[in-house]
Amino acid sequence: MNARLKDILERALSWPEAAQEQAIELLLALEKEYGEPYDATDDELEGIDRGLHDAAEGRFATEEEVAATFAKYRRP
Repeated sequence: MNARLKDILERALSWPEAAQEQAIELLLALEKEYGEPYDATDDELEGIDRGLHDAAEGRFATEEEVAATFAKYRRP
């Protein structure tokens, strides 16, 4: 482990609870970005392949279809 990281983690144990919670949230965000790669399920991979195939075929939603979808789920 990087010595500086180890040092700050040890010091963080003496921080106020709120500061420790902030540190945890920051570290979890970094872990999401740099942690283990995500393994997509077979269903997800099939969906990605369908989307790539549709894009290669030029099948895209119209601007009107996109606007209607956003309008449907947008909060007032």
